[in-house]
Formats: sequence, structure tokens, C-alpha cells
Amino acid sequence: MVEQKQFRISGTGCTLIDYLYSPVSFKDPEFTKYLSKSPGDGGLSPGKLVFKEEFDKFSGENYMQVRDVITKSKKPVGINIGGPSIVSLIHVSQLLKKFPIEVDFYACRGNDQGGEFIEEMLSKTPVKIGNYKIGKQYTPFTDVLSDPDFDNGHGERIFINNIGAAWEMEPENLDDSFFESDIVVFGGTALVPNIHSALGDLLENAKSKRAVTVVNTVYDFLSEKKDPSKPWMLGQSVETYKFIDLLITDMEEALRLSGKSSVDAAMSFFKSVGVGAFIITHGSKDLHFYADSALFGQIPHASLPVSEKVVQELMSEPERKGDTTGCGDNFAGGVIASVASQLLEKQEGPVDLKNAVALGVASGGFACFYNGGTYYEEYPEQKAGLVESYYKSYLSQIKTEKTVK
Repeated sequence: MVEQKQFRISGTGCTLIDYLYSPVSFKDPEFTKYLSKSPGDGGLSPGKLVFKEEFDKFSGENYMQVRDVITKSKKPVGINIGGPSIVSLIHVSQLLKKFPIEVDFYACRGNDQGGEFIEEMLSKTPVKIGNYKIGKQYTPFTDVLSDPDFDNGHGERIFINNIGAAWEMEPENLDDSFFESDIVVFGGTALVPNIHSALGDLLENAKSKRAVTVVNTVYDFLSEKKDPSKPWMLGQSVETYKFIDLLITDMEEALRLSGKSSVDAAMSFFKSVGVGAFIITHGSKDLHFYADSALFGQIPHASLPVSEKVVQELMSEPERKGDTTGCGDNFAGGVIASVASQLLEKQEGPVDLKNAVALGVASGGFACFYNGGTYYEEYPEQKAGLVESYYKSYLSQIKTEKTVK
């Protein structure tokens, strides 16, 4: 019997400590005075991220003192590993535990208590962290302010970020093994500035080694602050996009990356710059996806709804409700896990993107039942088993859906 080659997924990007504060009312008068007045001004805005330093300038106050006011001096309800890169990769590693697969993560943390916390918690997951660099600055962290009642009970979050040691993560920290992986993932690199600015070259390198490339984005406050009238950049130019096999964004990010004002216009932009396939999520609203590549085949503009099973359970059993932190990251992880499993199983024909989206929806939906983005398993394959029922239910739900627009 020939031993099966180990499949490798390598990722880099945003990883940090999430301090989750919930519930925080975004309608409270003590809160609303800190809301953004214009794009990139440093104020708070539902669903978006702002840097602590920019908020301090906007408010003329110290954020740490403001936090006590707007949270009513509550302590965090959860302290967890967060970030679009690591949360999605943890989920991938948990869903694919039964496969001969290795998930490697490359990042930089501080030599401090926060860094030790991240290393301790990651040791409880299947992700390999031998390439985790220790820098001189503090470990990156984000305060997540969650209002579960926002958007008619669907919930929303606001993120206050501190980049810290992520400034020290450089392209040179990504070795040959990273680029020679079967799948290479860049997640939330707007919060890892030196990696983000070099994305074009890094993606081109990965493609030259025949890797499948995935980019999942995060709100790019640095670009928004620099010039809110211009589209956000991935790398140094739009040439970056042609090296992306799969792009995963939310609606706000898609509109700002493309510089367009509608989802149709944004999708036209991504098609024109050569993205192989892309998915645009939209919270509790329908998501959109498209593909035109050898990997995924041809899929015209298609859309799918959220999981009815998740919505019904949250309505009938409100006590089970967690928060929406990490829903998008787990969605991305579910999509990546499906792509990887289909490649591992060497099925004929292109990778089924609709099926990958379905596992993403089930994964993002399940994340609504616990606080924080990362789920710590009590035993191997626990999370995969829990997500499975939502995945099967969703496949039944969309069987008769008309997805193509």
C-alpha cells in the first residue's frame, strides 16, 4: 500500500487576542457620541475596525478610559484567540482532523503574557505553530464590542485594534515550505502591514509553486484613513488579483476594495482583474459567489441565503445565543476545509464551490452558538460532528434554491 502524501495548508495574517465585551448597546447615548462622523475619521462604526491610536485622536480621550464608560465597567465575557487568519485555520484543522493534513501558521507575537496565552491556547488545537516568531513589541490584541440586539437581533460587532508585534512580521519570515504548500492562505493581512503591501509578490511566488491561493480580507483601516475616496489596495496594484484562486470578503470590504457602490459592480471589477473565484458575504443577508477558472469551473453570478436551521434555533432557543464574533472567519475556514477535502479526495472535475460555500455557511452559523471565534474541542473531531448537522440541513435547504442570477 502506497503511503498517502501529507497535504499541507500554510497560512499567515492577522492573529491576536480578542477581548469580548457583550452586551454593549450601540444606541446608548454614552456610546453614540463616539460613533464615526465620516469614513476613516477614527470613530466607532458597527461592523468596522478602528485602531486605538486613531480613536484617541478622534475622541480626544484615552480609549482605555472610554471603554469603561461604554461597557459600564464590565469585564470581558470572553478572552480568546482572534483574527481572520488564525481563527479560520483553526477551524480548517478541526474539520479536517481525519485527513492526512498539516495546517501550519506563520505570525509574530510579543514576548509577553498575551503571547504566552496565544501559544498555550493554540497548543489545544491541531494547528502547527513552529513558525510563530517572537518579536519585540506587545502581542496584538483587539477589543470586540458586541451588541446582540443590533440589526433586529442579528447582532453586530465593533473592533478596536492594536497592531503591536504584527508590524514585525516580514515577507522574509515566510520560508520555502510556506510557498510549497498545497494551499496557501493570506488572512486579514491589512492588520499585518508589511505582509499586506507585499501580497502581489507573495501570491505570485505561491502560484509559481503550484499552490492554491486563498485570500480572506478584513476591514482595511489604514487604507481608509489614508484616502477614503480611493479603493483599498491588495499589494501594490490590481495585478495582485490575478494570482488569487479564491477571494473571500464581506460586502463592505468588497465595495471598498473595488471602489464600487453595488455588489454587481464589485463583482464585475473582481472578474475584470482576473480573480479565479470569489465569495462576498453579507451578514444575515444572501451571499454572492462567482467562478471562472480551471480549479472551480464556470459559475455565473450566484447567491445563497443563510442557514434556516441556525436562524430557527436562535429564535426558539435564545439562551443558546453566543455572539457573531468570528462568524465570518469560521465561514472562510469552512470554505477552505471543503476545498482541501475535495482536492484530497481527488474527485473528477472542478472543485464544487457551491458545496464549499455550504460548509462555510454551516460553519459561520454554528459560530453563533458560542462566544468568540475559536471553539476549543474536548476531543478530536468534536466540532466537525457538531457542524455536520447544520451542513446536512443546509444542503437540503439549498437543494431547490435557484442560485444563479
